[in-house]
Amino acid sequence: MEFKASQIAAMISGTVEGNPEAAITKLSKIEEGEPGSLSFLANPLYTQYIYNTRASIVIVNNTFAAEHPVAATLIRVESADIAFAKLLEVYNKIKYDKKGISVHSVISGSARLGDHVFVGDFAVIGDNVVIGNNVKIYPQVFIDDNCTIGDNTMLFSGVKLYSDNRIGNNCIIHAGTVIGSDGFRFNQQDGHNVKVPQIGNVVIEDDVELGANCTIDRATFGSTIIRKGVKFDNLIHIAHNVEVGENTVIAAGTGIAGSVKVGKNCMISGHVSMTNHVTIADGTMLGGATGVSRSLTKPGQAYLGVPALEVSKYRRSIALFRNLPELAERITKLEKGRDGTKGIQVIPDEPPAGKD
Repeated sequence: MEFKASQIAAMISGTVEGNPEAAITKLSKIEEGEPGSLSFLANPLYTQYIYNTRASIVIVNNTFAAEHPVAATLIRVESADIAFAKLLEVYNKIKYDKKGISVHSVISGSARLGDHVFVGDFAVIGDNVVIGNNVKIYPQVFIDDNCTIGDNTMLFSGVKLYSDNRIGNNCIIHAGTVIGSDGFRFNQQDGHNVKVPQIGNVVIEDDVELGANCTIDRATFGSTIIRKGVKFDNLIHIAHNVEVGENTVIAAGTGIAGSVKVGKNCMISGHVSMTNHVTIADGTMLGGATGVSRSLTKPGQAYLGVPALEVSKYRRSIALFRNLPELAERITKLEKGRDGTKGIQVIPDEPPAGKD
């Protein structure tokens, strides 16, 4: 699809500087710009590229002052970052604006679908499923009985929803994610692991995005809950009866054990692990590979390490750890004593008898 500079400027409330009829059909990095492409300049470190880029249109901040001639048509905006993100959103809406029900899909007669729903090839929709308006269900998605999916939600290929789960409005769930698998709970009986039935569900509120190949277990009873605005990276495991608070973001490889309560607005880095039944306060920040074995109850604190320590304590501990070889060597020398014998030499208060 082709857009002219004047059309793009209207979308992002920008001002054209150059040819308003300049046209683009694709996007590019400013350092890799090609004719017919649109790029942007927000980071001053990339300013050097604007003078040589072959991109036809470049979005820049209003504050940008060219020191050399620029061949590209410029669109000036308050924030190039925000404006370009808005254009990417428009691009995605066009790209993913699919409609229609594939003849190769399987939809229960008791399922209810809203308006303008897309269902791709080999998708399966079970009994009593309720699907809102403008929902996109890509090929090979499986939605088991009694699930509910809100308006404008997208389920990419291979997503699996076990029965009785609820997903809100404006959610994005990427390929391969499994929602509502059984929680990992067994009792020891006569030397055997006996499964505890998992009869709860998963509730995902509005505006949530889940990356590829995440797993969210259903509750033993009650609900595993992902609150409004939460964002997950890929490969994240959420165990049974966990609650993740509003607007919390979690990076790849993190695992959260059963019945953990994570607060609002937390920032959790990759490969973090949390033991069961702990509570994480609002606004907590956890660095990569942090291990949480106890509740963190002070809001807004940052932690690192295994077990999790406040950042200042962790840094002091690491400084000591790095110096351990030198400290060990010094202690060994003290133990040997100055005469080379084992033990620390003791200097007597008085000279030995018979000596002056």
